[in-house]
Amino acid sequence: MRRAIEAHLGTRQVGRVIYGAIIGLALIVALQAHPPAAGVVAGSLIATGVAVGLAELYSEIVGTETRTHHRVERDQVAEIADDVVAVFFGVSFPAVFFLLAAAGAMEVETAFDWAKWSGLGLIGFYGYAAARLAGAGFLTCVLQAVSATLIGGALVAVKAVLH
Repeated sequence: MRRAIEAHLGTRQVGRVIYGAIIGLALIVALQAHPPAAGVVAGSLIATGVAVGLAELYSEIVGTETRTHHRVERDQVAEIADDVVAVFFGVSFPAVFFLLAAAGAMEVETAFDWAKWSGLGLIGFYGYAAARLAGAGFLTCVLQAVSATLIGGALVAVKAVLH
């Protein structure tokens, strides 16, 4: 498991998962004001993950073709697809908590709490890991993790207010 995490931390997908997590968190915060049924929240997260992933796919293909003046090759599409999957995962991961709530394993309000804290925890983890992999000391790593979490929380708050 440790090797898989270390391998993942060396990829472009880290940024894409964070991006997706922020979008997912913003949706969760916006929905919590007037919470629908747990299944609706899960479906909304998954649908949003698909929509944002497809937007990512389209924009990357068009951007690559305009930048390079060449059609995107199959191997390039595979690389872009890895990023799309990472964005989808980041957005839709919290759906698991709402699926559990829909199954009666937890209350909907608990699912909202778990979804928010797991998203912020993920953002903080990546902040810590980035500093650690850049050679920073423990205190700097913790400060970067806290900063990343606060920035993520602020972005979520702004996004929620705009909805």
